[in-house]
Amino acid sequence: MGFHSVETPREDVPLLSDAPRLSSTFKTFANIFISIVGSGVLGLPYSFKKTGWVTGLLMLFLVAFLTYHCMMLLVRTRRKLQSKEEFPHLNSFGDLGYAIGGPPGKFFVDVMIGFSHCGFCVGYLIFISTTLANLAGDASTWHPFLGLTPKVLFLWGCFPFQLGLNAIPSLTLLAPLSIFADVVDIAAKSVVMVDEVFVFMKNRPPLEAFGGWSVFFYGLGVAVYAFEGIGMILPLESEAKDKEKFGGVLGAAMFVISLLFAAFAGLGYFAFGEETEGVITTNLGPGMISALVQLGLCINLFFTFPLMMNPVNELVERRLCDSKYCLWLRWLLVLGVSLVAIFVPNFADFLSLVGSSVCVILSFVLPATFHYLVFKEEIDWKCLVSDGAIVVFGLVIAVTGTWSSLLNMLCHTA
Repeated sequence: MGFHSVETPREDVPLLSDAPRLSSTFKTFANIFISIVGSGVLGLPYSFKKTGWVTGLLMLFLVAFLTYHCMMLLVRTRRKLQSKEEFPHLNSFGDLGYAIGGPPGKFFVDVMIGFSHCGFCVGYLIFISTTLANLAGDASTWHPFLGLTPKVLFLWGCFPFQLGLNAIPSLTLLAPLSIFADVVDIAAKSVVMVDEVFVFMKNRPPLEAFGGWSVFFYGLGVAVYAFEGIGMILPLESEAKDKEKFGGVLGAAMFVISLLFAAFAGLGYFAFGEETEGVITTNLGPGMISALVQLGLCINLFFTFPLMMNPVNELVERRLCDSKYCLWLRWLLVLGVSLVAIFVPNFADFLSLVGSSVCVILSFVLPATFHYLVFKEEIDWKCLVSDGAIVVFGLVIAVTGTWSSLLNMLCHTA
């Protein structure tokens, strides 16, 4: 596989400004934090229930370390290629795929990123509809409308608003709503963690430390999903003012995020034990504060949905519409994502499926493969073994984790 000069039209990176101003260390840290922390954390307590809390913690920190390592492999690979005159602009994961694998390489990366972002958006809709249905009360007291469950009704209630939000061609108009949503999200998750401490002190349910091997790869899939954001690392490194410190800033951010994820997942499982639901907010008791927290998380994901769909819209428009804005295509994508969300029975099971089948390829397999292809003439046997082990590990997770997730989804459907 030879290298291909990146002289095709440059790929615009969504969500990042074209302004020449570079990010300070603090802003870089904040951008990394926002890019990685998403809805996946809400499924971690249920994953701990399935795997046991000790196994869950070990898997969480293992995935965090490997994700950080593979992110740095992408950065080093891009820097190596940019040192050559024929690769002046490598703005994104897709550009890197083109430089290494030509059009097929770029196409494969684009497909993986597209599927992963669609998966994130499906997860958002599942969480929103499940949470709102839970807040609405006992489903048995509802009068069925056209035979639809409360969850499906709420999901379709979001549909016309998402059509409008995804029709907005510029994300600049959504920036204030995005900032508001992030603030609400942080506040809501903080309240959830505090509430879980009091619930644990009151109930002290029996806990499982180690689960069986049958759910090991299931838990890995959820953990990989939780550390989303691999596709944004190259753009974020490009905008960092002090690129020599980027590795340290990324490491610090991953460490802090890992601790927060571990605390959120551990407290959720410790509080509710075997009663832990696929969406942890479903476990919150009745009351005004609980309702506000759940609504806050729904608001965050509702306005994050168009931001996460934007890379998918741009990828499809670039492939099918010569990079021209296409309203009907955007609406068709929203419809497709909504239909998938209707038929997914469990939030955490879907996180594991996406994490195992798509995210693990993006996060582990491709970075290690790209690193080997670019550095194969100069790396020693230790790096060779490391890259090979990560690729094999990723492929094993992809096969076994996907199978485990599908089995769990079928069990919930039955």
